[in-house]
Amino acid sequence: MAKGDFHTHSTASDGCLTPAELVDLVAGQGVQYHALTDHDSTEGIAEARKAAAKHAGYVLIPGVEMGSDIDGSEVHMLGLYLDPEDGKLQEILAELREGRVARGRGIVEKLRGMGIMVEWDRVQEIAGEAAVGRPHVAQALLEAGYVTKVAEAFDRWIGRNGPAYVERRRMSPAECVACIVERGGLACWAHPAELGRKWEDVEPILKELKAAGMRAIEVYYKNYSPETIARLVALADKYELLPLGGSDYHGIFGNEEPLPGNIPLPDSSIERLLELARTLPNRELVR
Repeated sequence: MAKGDFHTHSTASDGCLTPAELVDLVAGQGVQYHALTDHDSTEGIAEARKAAAKHAGYVLIPGVEMGSDIDGSEVHMLGLYLDPEDGKLQEILAELREGRVARGRGIVEKLRGMGIMVEWDRVQEIAGEAAVGRPHVAQALLEAGYVTKVAEAFDRWIGRNGPAYVERRRMSPAECVACIVERGGLACWAHPAELGRKWEDVEPILKELKAAGMRAIEVYYKNYSPETIARLVALADKYELLPLGGSDYHGIFGNEEPLPGNIPLPDSSIERLLELARTLPNRELVR
């Protein structure tokens, strides 16, 4: 039985493990097919590839996670089998990362206006060379003693409905899909049940994204209940979308966070992904 995990993060965005450390952990969990999908960045792929060479039977899939806005909600899109050497892709991702920096600075300014004296310089130090994200702000809040865990920072202040939340420039969901498809990759809607709306709202968005070229949907996601998975499987079947899965592993949420590969992803999903990947423009990236 094969194990796969097509949604993970490293220090190239807001994860706590370097790309090499993440690969070692994932391979050590017995995962054979693994996608590194940092936010708006493929900077970790080169290091991950070097680490991957040490693990027999392990396959690294280069990817990215792109965020988009839709009427007050967020839609995240995974792009799998993207070429990190693609100059046009890197231009797009660099622009998205600039939006992350502006948003992070804005969040810190809001927090300071509320008397929560987090330093922007410290947030940047925590992020290092990575794309600045809200988890870096959350870690600064934790370090300064304002919260006792990262999740609390999101719940109290910097989550989408929090008092310090700041929007950032993003593509529309359909634009994200089009970008991934045009750059030769496979687009997959990440954690669709996290849309923050009623179930009735998911299907119209899914139809729009499929029309834009989306080929997959993340059905087997960390902590999804059997009922949620069953609903998403039905949607995937109805619209002939590939049901994929991912842990969304960051390593920053402690024992509350499932380890990579700890999802009920069936062999059939992995087999169908590999078949579909061989039809992509970037099929030379398929192993």
